[in-house]
Amino acid sequence: MARKQIQKADSLPLVAIDLGSDSVRAMAARRLSADFFQILGVEERPQKLGNICVEQGVVTQSSNAGYVIAEVLKLLANRIGVDELPTAFLAIGGYSMQIVAVHSRRDQARRKEVSQTLLDEMERECKEKIEVRNPEVAVLGLVPSYFKLDGVEQDDTPTPEQRAALVEAYYIAFCGRKALDTQLQKAFSQAGRSIEQSFVRPEALLSAFATCDGNQVLTEGCAVLDFGAQTTTLTVYKGGQYLLNKVVPKGGYHITRMLEQQGLSFNTAEVLKKQFGCAAPQFVEKNVRLRVPAVPEIGGDIVITSQELAGAIEIKLQEILAPLLDELKKVESRIKTIYITGGASMLQGLDAYLQEQTPVHVCYGAHNYLLHRDTEEKYLSPLYTSLVGTILLGQDYRDSHKDQLVRKPGFFDRVKESTLDMFIESE
Repeated sequence: MARKQIQKADSLPLVAIDLGSDSVRAMAARRLSADFFQILGVEERPQKLGNICVEQGVVTQSSNAGYVIAEVLKLLANRIGVDELPTAFLAIGGYSMQIVAVHSRRDQARRKEVSQTLLDEMERECKEKIEVRNPEVAVLGLVPSYFKLDGVEQDDTPTPEQRAALVEAYYIAFCGRKALDTQLQKAFSQAGRSIEQSFVRPEALLSAFATCDGNQVLTEGCAVLDFGAQTTTLTVYKGGQYLLNKVVPKGGYHITRMLEQQGLSFNTAEVLKKQFGCAAPQFVEKNVRLRVPAVPEIGGDIVITSQELAGAIEIKLQEILAPLLDELKKVESRIKTIYITGGASMLQGLDAYLQEQTPVHVCYGAHNYLLHRDTEEKYLSPLYTSLVGTILLGQDYRDSHKDQLVRKPGFFDRVKESTLDMFIESE
């Protein structure tokens, strides 16, 4: 029975999961050619008020999150016609995430091949360096910055065909509270699934944009403004290094809550924002009067014009973006492009609003070049860029870990986890 739970990773579809604050999404895909994929299916389950399991990118209720993960992957398996999806790649974000530079070196005494095993060991050493010094911190992702072989900087990750006596690896570590990593692992264990590999969300997004626009954007320098439901993140990257990763605990959800406080239900406020909202009054194409129902406690209707709605949204938008724009000003002379993405980024006029705030070119990030031409149009939305970027990184991971076996947690693993939780809670 245990044997049936073990499969070769490359025999499984590529599956990515995005644990968003508004919903949990999963995507299955297969590679058609180098950096070119076909989406096999997508499933998502919105989080319900009163039963929230992910907040600001952090799993807060592992049992609830485990249930949703299992449900979404089961539905996705049914959609694409396979018995089971035991493993998935995961993109990680979160309010507490910070970046730290770290490196490792190996003196092999004589010129030997630079094996994947050696590089994996050096990556683990970098992870352990940070976690040993800071027991309350977990390394959520390690992104290669650059490598040196016998003192010579390399253009790419070394391969086993290359030989060197001295191997040096430089990484950028994305770190967060250890509880974030622990809750993620518990959630997948309780779902009866395993994380094949996790990546930090900024890396997934940048990988997608670099593949579409060419690696020149990374060399010249670029920023990603990831506008989510409960968090908004600014990541700045240039020439192999992350210069900045700043997260504010506010997003599109907070704009909706602001409108809700005017006497609307949350659902009505959300529809009003998505269908008629604009980033600022100057970007409203036609000023119309809108009549929407108030909550039962107030009764009747609320009348608001498009200009008034945009004015209210602009005030909240300024509050959300101000700390990020302050940070951007410090590095804007070093970058050429700002990409906008994320589920809340489709607010009308957002790109024009940001362009007024900075001399750097602003545009929406795209991932369509990674997908087959018959892909449904809705999957080309910024809402799915993180999933597509995670699929891309997942394929790269499998290419460098061929024939690796993946195993979903079995019954005894889950019993052990539950028993530990019982003892911890009783202390």
